[in-house]
Order: sequence, then structure tokens, then C-alpha cells
Amino acid sequence: MHARLKSIDQAAALRGPIVVLGAGGFIGANLFRRVHATRTDVFAVVKKLPAWRLNEIDQRHLLEVDVTNAGELRSLVDSITPATIFNCASYGAYSFEAESELIYKTNFLSLVTLVTLARDRPIVTIIHAGSSSEYGLNCAGPAETTPLLPNSDYAVSKAAAANFISYAGKTLGVPIANLRLYSVFGPYEDSSRLIPALVNHGVGKELPPLVDAEISRDFVYVDDVSEAFLAAAVRLTPELYGESFNIGSGRRTTIREVAETARRVFGIEATPQFGGMSERAWDLANWFANPAKAKDQLGWTAKISFEEGLRRTADWVRSCGISDLDKMTKRSRPPSRNSITAIIACYMDEPAIPIMYQRLVATFRRIGVDYEIIFVNDASPDDCGRAIAKLSAQDKNVIGITHSRNFGSQMAFRSGMEMATKDACVLLDGDLQDPPELVEQFYQKWSEGYDVVYGRRVKREMPWFWGLIYKAFYRVFSAFSYIDIPHDAGDFSLIDKRAVAWMLLCPERDLFMRGLRAYVGFKQTGLDYVRRARPFGKSTNNLFKNIAWAKRGIFSFSDVPMTMLTASGIILLALSILTGIALSVVRLIAPELVPPGITTVLLSILFFGSLNIFGLGLVGEYVAKIMREVKGRPRFIRSSIIRDGEVTQSLPKQAGVP
Repeated sequence: MHARLKSIDQAAALRGPIVVLGAGGFIGANLFRRVHATRTDVFAVVKKLPAWRLNEIDQRHLLEVDVTNAGELRSLVDSITPATIFNCASYGAYSFEAESELIYKTNFLSLVTLVTLARDRPIVTIIHAGSSSEYGLNCAGPAETTPLLPNSDYAVSKAAAANFISYAGKTLGVPIANLRLYSVFGPYEDSSRLIPALVNHGVGKELPPLVDAEISRDFVYVDDVSEAFLAAAVRLTPELYGESFNIGSGRRTTIREVAETARRVFGIEATPQFGGMSERAWDLANWFANPAKAKDQLGWTAKISFEEGLRRTADWVRSCGISDLDKMTKRSRPPSRNSITAIIACYMDEPAIPIMYQRLVATFRRIGVDYEIIFVNDASPDDCGRAIAKLSAQDKNVIGITHSRNFGSQMAFRSGMEMATKDACVLLDGDLQDPPELVEQFYQKWSEGYDVVYGRRVKREMPWFWGLIYKAFYRVFSAFSYIDIPHDAGDFSLIDKRAVAWMLLCPERDLFMRGLRAYVGFKQTGLDYVRRARPFGKSTNNLFKNIAWAKRGIFSFSDVPMTMLTASGIILLALSILTGIALSVVRLIAPELVPPGITTVLLSILFFGSLNIFGLGLVGEYVAKIMREVKGRPRFIRSSIIRDGEVTQSLPKQAGVP
């Protein structure tokens, strides 16, 4: 109780507002929760929402920011103006996090950006989550002055961060410190790690495979680590700027002791089997802390023993009703195909939105899949936003996006795809012309192994001549395109997250989604359906918009017009030469056969003049597309996000970043 009270007092002493970067991670989530229990001016920053470790947290305290994006980080600092920052953002600590470039961008370059921002703003304190991996080969009880000998990309990035922190604190006078964390464990830890695996097996009276029995680690409970962050923030004086502190228990705990402790805690009778688990490339035999400096200068020591921490972790697991911690991991796994994000582009669709929601939810429940529904209000002049907010307040699976102006349905789909978190995306127009019930058949095909399942409009409820025009367009488009695009296939489709990821990598701003869907490939199939008439209001499509659609599709996925123009030029040039030769010969042999007057000349001029103008128009269309792309303007602008009925302003991205 005393330790808990002390933690609350230290949290109350922090200067606010307070920001926890990397709050979607294990340590960041625990630290945020500890501060949030006392303070209301603390914000959790995560790379992507939702974050399962923060599921029940009020959305007003959650911010979606990619710390590797300098513009987003700058916008965060400018909008929150934090007085205290806990930087727990990290990548590379897990063996399956192996992208070297992302390791350095996340662990080092983002820190440089943060410190640069701090120098120009009244930020009081930055406490950085370092790692004992910085010591590398010198990992057995080192003091903070022990030379760093990192032995992995992750360790190098953390060591570089520590050296930069020393420079920033000692030379630049930035109020910053580095905490070198040892083997932290406790609630919300990723299930791929040792302690969650121990708990997961322990509740079933078993032991997991273990490494060599004499390998040792310094296990420190996450509540003690949160206490260390608070102590560092409260007690950071100018003399401590730029310093590093070892945060560990100082006790060497072998894997044999870990196994025996687990047997006592869980009542396991089985004999542990050592050596059955492979070590990581950078693992060393003895890895433990010397926390004397943290005790002397921060007044911090680890108070919770390994056995007590293991009991608390097990109690937390039981209280959550979680028997399978494999659900709580970011480890890459084969696609489960058990969840779907529906993305609905809304414009003048206010009365249709509640009906769309009801029909989609009924379909998802009938299928038995996890779902989220993202309504994208593309600056609709009606009250779409209110209808979306009402549904979001009733169902936490409903998310709303509001665009600052009308960017079109294609950008609305992309906006939703960027925020989708499930295994597949279903794209629908908000006017109910595409039947949500067909998603069940999409799902069946997806379960069979198809990555893309699209709706094929075999019939439309519209005047017959419009139906003929649409059919003609798809066939002309398919004939012109350099990729195989299915006939009569609109945007209505189910797209697996792998295909979605590749589509989002395509940089063009003049989007034609169905063409892009065909371009990325994967295993695709179509399902026939009848496209109904719009049940509410009047269609916003007209002849000119349909012509614009045709131009977008043809000029995005075909160079046939340019090829035809080139071929026409060659053919006409050849005909002109042949005609000139023929007329010259006839003039010499039989001049009376050459027609008098200027009719032939006028017709030739009109013909070639028209051809030139047509050719210039085609070239202009392609040049206009090039101009739209090279300007690099944002594809769309989100003015706000709606979650749980609450509307929050969306932070802008850095200028020039797609």
C-alpha cells in the first residue's frame, strides 16, 4: 500500500499535460494506466488505433500518431504542448521485429526529432525508455559507466539513443534521462515472451519449453518500472540531465529458479525440460542489473519479488478471463480470415445510414465474424455526421471519418482502408444500391482462399439506355486497359488485408479503385448480383460525371489512346506520301484527271487539323494527370474522427507526406 501511495504522489507531482509515446506497447500501456489513475491531463499516443491494451480507455485520452513521421510528431507537440513526455516508443525488442530501417527510425531518429522539438518549446521533462541491450556483451551487472558493446541492430539503435541523450542533456541542456530497462514482466506483456508463456501453461498445470537452466535474467515487475519512470521525471535536476540509469532488481534469476517458482505458484508437478527452446541470436548467459545509481540518485529500488510479480500476473490473467494469451500478441501469424471491416462512402445518404448499419450487423452476426464499420462522411451537405455519431455512441465497432471537403468516393474508400484493422475490407456505397447481404457470399469465397471477391452487376434497375452505356464502358475500358479488368465489376467487393496493404502502397492520387484492385492481382473471383435503384433521394451521378469516370479509368490504366494516336499519325503520314506521289504522277501523265479547285485541300486541312486538336487533347489529359500526381498534395483531409459517439479533431500529416 505504501508503494502504491508513493506512486500516486509522484504522478500527482508531474508537470502536465503529460504524454506517453508508445502507449500501445506493454510498458507504455502500464505507465499510462498508472498515471491516468491519478491524472486527467495524460494522453496515450499509439501508432494505430484501436490498441487492445487500452480498449476501455476514454477515446479523448487516445491519440493516433506515427512517431517516425516528423510532421505528425510536430503536430502532436504543438497541439498538446506537453510538460512531461515519457518516450516508450520502440521497435525491435522481439525476434520477429527484424526490419533494420524501422528499428533505427523508431528508436533513434524519432528521438532526435523529439529532442529538436523540445528545444524550441517549454517541455519540462523527457524520460526515455532505453534498454539493457545497450550493454550488449557487457551485460552482467554493469555500471552505467561500463562501455557499451551492442550486438544487434536493436542494441545499436538503443546505444545510439543513449549517447544522443547524453549529448542533449549535458551539452544542449535538454531535461532528458535514459532508463535502461531489464527483463520487465507483468500484465499486458506480449504472449510471445517467457513470462506470459509460463503463465499460459501454468494455469493448465504445465511448463513451456525452456532454454538452458543456468541462463540468468534480471526480472523486474512492470509496476516497479512505472515507479522508476515517475521517480525520474519528478527528481530530474539539471545535474542529472543526459544521465542513464539501470532499472532492474539487481538479482540474477536463473531459468531453473524461474521454473521452480512457477511450479510453486501454479502447483505444477511436472519436471521442467530445459534446452527445448532455441535462444535468440543476441542472447547471453548472464544478464542482470547494477541498480545502485538509480537508488542513490532517484531513490528507486525494485520492491516486488519475482514470485510476487508472477502471482500478480497470473491473478490479472484470471481476472480478465483470458485463458489463451496467444490472442495478446503482435507476432506475425497466418491470416485467420475471421474479421471484416466494412467501409461505407457516404454522400447525401443520411436516411440510408441506419438501415445500412442494421443490415450489415445482421449479416456479420449471421456469419459469426468480428467486425468494425467505418462510415466516411465525404463532406455531405446533409446530416450524415449526426447519424454516424449516434450509431458510434451505440456500438463501439462503428467509427466515423469526416472529410474537410468532398474528395470523392474513391478517396473515401482509401481513407477508410488506411484506418481498417480487420482481416479484410468490404467496400460499399452508402446509398444501399449494393446489397449488404451479399457480404455473406463474399465471406464464403474468401474462406475458400480467394483474396479478392467483387460484385458483378449483371443487371441494373435503371433506364435501358443507361444500362447499355455502362456495359459498353466496361467493355471498352477492358479492351483499352493493359491489365485484365472484369466486366461490370464496381467498387462493391471484399479485399483481403494483404491486397489492401499493396493497394495502399500505390502512390497515385487520381484513384480508380476497381482498376487498382485488378492491378494488385492475388486470387480473385466475382459474384453476380442485381444493382437496385437508389431507395432514398436522387442519384448524384450524371452524364458529365460518368464521362469523368470513363476518362479516369482509361487514362489511369491504358496507354492505348496514345498508341492509337501514334499509329494514326504513321498511317496518315504514309497515306499523305502515297497520295502526293500518286497526284504527281497523274499530273505528269494526265493533268486533266487532277480535280480542279480547293475542295480537296480544304477537306485535307480540316481532317488533319481536327486530328491534331484531338491528339493535343489526349496528350493534355495525360499531362493533367501527371500534374495532379507530381504536386504531391494530400489525397484527402480528415477533419475529424468519431469514436464512441465522441468527435475528435484529426491531426494533419506533414506537408508533402502522402
